[in-house]
Amino acid sequence: MNREKEIRNITLWGSAVNVLLTVFKLIAGSLGHSAAMIADGMHSLSDLVGDVVVLVFTHISSKGKDRDHSFGHGKFETLATLIVSLLLIIVGANLMGDGIQSIWGIYRGETIPQPGYLALLAAVVSIAAKEMLYQATVRVGKQTGSTVVIANAWHHRSDAFSSIGSLIGIGGAIALGNKWTVLDPLASCAISIAIIVVGIRMATPSLAELMEASLPEEVLQGIIDTASAVKGVNNIHELKTRRNGMSYIIDAHIAVDPTISIVEAHDIATNVEEALRRKYGKETQINIHVEPGTDAK
Repeated sequence: MNREKEIRNITLWGSAVNVLLTVFKLIAGSLGHSAAMIADGMHSLSDLVGDVVVLVFTHISSKGKDRDHSFGHGKFETLATLIVSLLLIIVGANLMGDGIQSIWGIYRGETIPQPGYLALLAAVVSIAAKEMLYQATVRVGKQTGSTVVIANAWHHRSDAFSSIGSLIGIGGAIALGNKWTVLDPLASCAISIAIIVVGIRMATPSLAELMEASLPEEVLQGIIDTASAVKGVNNIHELKTRRNGMSYIIDAHIAVDPTISIVEAHDIATNVEEALRRKYGKETQINIHVEPGTDAK
């Protein structure tokens, strides 16, 4: 099974679960008089939007090089990761806003209905379904090396977190009576913070990649060590790197013995490219500039 098909299959499964959960939560929240569960349902709806983003952008990113994209379409997957992350932040902010509004209303003397058991059941079902979906999605994300699939997996887990908050708030309001209905919006506020934090953590590396940030220091050192180990390479410098979706782009200068032929120098550069692709994957894009130099490795 190829990479795009694996991503498409797990995302379609997630979409089906999100559709069912969205409908169930919104109905349960309305009939069960739970603001937290209605907000939870809207979170599942945002998950569905995230699934659509993943499907569209991973299809684009799977295309190879073309005339308009000489380095391929890998950045589209990075852009999708950023979009899903921003969706998480927006959902968390909306949950926080709704919760604060409800709490402020209660402080001013307003009353909110006590949640019902249907809303409590919806929270339990959501926690189980979304955690299983998270485990399956993050496994595919790691197997395929897809940051957007891993981001989408965390979108599923954030929905499970949201439902845990709903479960605590709804359960507490039911168990303790009408005077404690404030637990419902309080739980919504608490879990919104966790959702926002996850969104920021996922967005930061995606934004760095889109800004052409260099690869991490340990990867840079690995590139230097790998290239330097190739016979005939006297030195490596002018190393420039960046990420392109799931692959790396590497530009470097290598110094070789100035007395050897052009063919021999070319063969050394080819060996460096092959060594780097063995280490970092065949999709790695490498540009090696050869120059004379007798410096020791």
